[in-house]
Amino acid sequence: MRVAVSQFATSLNTQENLASCIRVINAAAVCKPDLIVLPEFCNTLFTDTLLFNTQLGNTQLGNTQVANALPCYVDHNQAWQQALAIDGAFLQAIAERAKKHNCYIVINVTLRRDVSRDFPNNKQGGSIKSNISVTSCVFSPLGDLVQQQNKKMLLGHENDFFISADNLTKKITEKITENTAEHITDVVTTPFGKLGLLSGSDSFTFEVSRGLALSGVQLLCNSMNSFALDQSSFHDPARASENKVFLANANKIGLLVPNEKPDRKPNETPDENPQGQSQEALVGVGQSQIISPEGKVLAKITNNEEGFVFADIDLSECNINNKCRPDGTNLIKQRRPELYQQLSTAVKKAALHENVHASVHVSDKVPVTTNVAIFATYKSNEQAIEDVCHYIENNLSDIIQLPELFFIGDKTITDDAQQRAEISSLSQQVIKQVSTVLRPFQYLCTSLIIEGKHQAVLISEHGLLATQEQLHFCQRYQWTELGNNLNIINLPLEQGNIKLAMLTADDANIAEIVKISALNAIHLLLVPFDIQEPCEVEYHLLSRAAENRICIVAASREKSFTNTLSFDNAANNIYNKNKVKSQKSTGLIANLTTDPALSPQWQAPRFNGYINQPLVKHQYGKITKAVIHPIAACTK
Repeated sequence: MRVAVSQFATSLNTQENLASCIRVINAAAVCKPDLIVLPEFCNTLFTDTLLFNTQLGNTQLGNTQVANALPCYVDHNQAWQQALAIDGAFLQAIAERAKKHNCYIVINVTLRRDVSRDFPNNKQGGSIKSNISVTSCVFSPLGDLVQQQNKKMLLGHENDFFISADNLTKKITEKITENTAEHITDVVTTPFGKLGLLSGSDSFTFEVSRGLALSGVQLLCNSMNSFALDQSSFHDPARASENKVFLANANKIGLLVPNEKPDRKPNETPDENPQGQSQEALVGVGQSQIISPEGKVLAKITNNEEGFVFADIDLSECNINNKCRPDGTNLIKQRRPELYQQLSTAVKKAALHENVHASVHVSDKVPVTTNVAIFATYKSNEQAIEDVCHYIENNLSDIIQLPELFFIGDKTITDDAQQRAEISSLSQQVIKQVSTVLRPFQYLCTSLIIEGKHQAVLISEHGLLATQEQLHFCQRYQWTELGNNLNIINLPLEQGNIKLAMLTADDANIAEIVKISALNAIHLLLVPFDIQEPCEVEYHLLSRAAENRICIVAASREKSFTNTLSFDNAANNIYNKNKVKSQKSTGLIANLTTDPALSPQWQAPRFNGYINQPLVKHQYGKITKAVIHPIAACTK
């Protein structure tokens, strides 16, 4: 099917906005698309100013920092006036465009969910909230409204003016138009495949996209209204690649707040946010794009100008039974819902092993900074162990991260029972030799085979400090018994104490288990893994750090991948399969941006286009060092 995504500006003039929608739809129709996706809030102008310094309210984004929100509406009367009736002229005009151009159209608008806004005997009409939803509507080539999906994740002042999907009844009690189904499901079935709908911040976390993917959705359509680059840069590519689905996002351009506040005096200067930026600087970044199931960009508008872009995609690539990792591991079968439910109610707190020195003092103070390092060796077996010990002796980092089974180059040898026995023996040798060179309050994380099980380990100067069994099946370790507990480790450092978790094999690629780790207030996630796809580092781990507000140190042996995907906006916007190049991938260190409120010497950074982007240092060569800020994870 051919998918087109668009971007354009809106205002508080509903008729102007309808004209903009029709103009862009007509322009995109020239490429004869099967589906056109429009941005969020197509009928109106509304935003919360997502910048630094204030806590985000009523969301799952943890410690994402935002500025004082600037709602566009004076009161609830204006919100009602801006909202549409489901059977009104605005949406009827969109239905006519879908029929004229013989395509599906996804449009996001604010909808009136009450019959009227008449409050008899009440003089406070402007302060009373109506039931208004932020809704993505799908019109078929016949001009029928075949789906409407309400935004699930409201930000800041969106909660003041709108209601979320959880607060709306799933069944529309009054049939307003003949084409409106009495009960509307989350999935849109088309001749090309199944579509799912996201609205703006719904893709900030994994839950909504995961639920749609498990329902069989093959293409996620995300209507956005953002001046930040987070979603287009890493959240949306993560949502596509972690679910093996296509994703098409359409974002706004132009001012996202009114050019002039209705109550602004003639000589009054524009409002400024804590960074010194005026409201007039808050513009949609555009960057509308179409993303493949591997997280690669197939087509993109690389600016914030009005326009559209398109790509031809095959949704049959995303059948729910065909979602496999490169080693053949089925992504759907990897998930363990019962385990997540069990762990979210009670997480096992890991006790330090009995060989930990009794004089170790565990402090409640969280260090402002922690020195971490990733070591990589290109040697094997005993030589690899000696290589790592040499690194340790010449390094003062607090925490050292090694790849998964760092001393084994070819992991397929673990399929042989005799080879596993030899690796188990080498694993004990790792613990013994490494512990002799570690300093007090210095630790090393890797994965080993212990008692026949593949598990992550944390080693101190006293020996084995903590372990974490592999939790999810993967083909390369199909012989190992899976664990049922997530261990949260209180780790004493010289400057204080941090909480961390370890995940190995494919575990950190599973968003659910990373979230459960974060819910236990960890500051740091240690990941000894073996990279299977570039998207794991480019998007997945980056998104996990951002959405859960945790630091991540992940180490892998270097891998080379063939990159056959690219896009060319200057030509016909269909990705060119002829361009092939090699791409090397390793691990990373993901650090949290520091909150100025935590320490007076930290100055608030000027807004750089991102709301909540982790600071990333990619693993390179034999030693990669960085300073992380675990204290920044404390205010989730």
